Amino acid sequence: MATMTKPDLPFAAEAALWHPVLLSRTLGEQPLAAQLLGESVVLWRDAQGVAHAWADQCPHRGARLSLGRVCEGHLECPYHGWQFADSGACVRVPALPTFVAPQSHNARVFEAQEVYGLLWVRLALPATDSVANALPTFAAETDARLRKVNCGPYDVATSAPRIVENFLDMAHFGFVHAGWLGAREAAEIADYQVAATPFGLLATNCRAWQPQSNLHSTQAAQVQYSYEVIAPYAAVLTKIPETGTTSVAGWRESIALWICPISPEFSRVWFRLAVADFDSSDEKLQAFQHTIFTQDQPVLESQTPRSLPLNVKAEVHTAADKASSAYRRYLSRVGITFGTC
Repeated sequence: MATMTKPDLPFAAEAALWHPVLLSRTLGEQPLAAQLLGESVVLWRDAQGVAHAWADQCPHRGARLSLGRVCEGHLECPYHGWQFADSGACVRVPALPTFVAPQSHNARVFEAQEVYGLLWVRLALPATDSVANALPTFAAETDARLRKVNCGPYDVATSAPRIVENFLDMAHFGFVHAGWLGAREAAEIADYQVAATPFGLLATNCRAWQPQSNLHSTQAAQVQYSYEVIAPYAAVLTKIPETGTTSVAGWRESIALWICPISPEFSRVWFRLAVADFDSSDEKLQAFQHTIFTQDQPVLESQTPRSLPLNVKAEVHTAADKASSAYRRYLSRVGITFGTC
């Protein structure tokens, strides 16, 4: 792989983070275009099936490489047929068969890796080493007692921070998810605890009364939640309903929220479920999550501004909002400006 540089994009803190851009199974033999932090990216696989992410711009005349093809393990530009090896080096210029291209003719290369069934991209190296620059860790991934299923993508016309904040918010359950995750007559939020972590924050002792907390609910239940922000645009919730309120003994689940910040006010969202259910079809598990998120989506897209205000006086707050308030302070502390105002 060609050497990457320190962040030189307008959003340096965000450029040094890993972001999901595509379900891995979506990327086959043909190059695909993607958008990340306002940057056009081409995704492609080499002859060994290894995924690569580059700037979607040929260094010769600026054509989109995503319109090209993979030829003998090289990415070929659709305009003049220039070919680039997996390192980004230009290895063939058809108009000049004997020409040896210098490094200045290389494609601009980003880092890429495949984890959690997704292709992740980092646009720039971090200015300093930090745990915050690592790929977000989904602790439930290694728990063999939980089945893993991806849901999405969902394209949402709002900022990534607005979506994370909604994920952390329990006070909307009785209104946006009435009859499912809450009820209007049981909207009170009991006190809970929030603590900072090296990756973000952790909210514990969160409780909610829910008519149908999961796919296998047999009755309403008091559900114990915890929430963890594990990166500026990623979070995980775990939930355990009262014993005896589901048809699956010992039911518990953990849900990761992964967001690709496409533009400051437009995002792509995936959920990764880790659930104690090895019998239901993927489609059935995905359908429940789809029901819940499509209840959230119109409300999310109605919020103004779409960027998340970090000024404490821009929007009013209550004690029930302590997790989202802590999240806003965290974003300010680590210098996140893409999707905030």
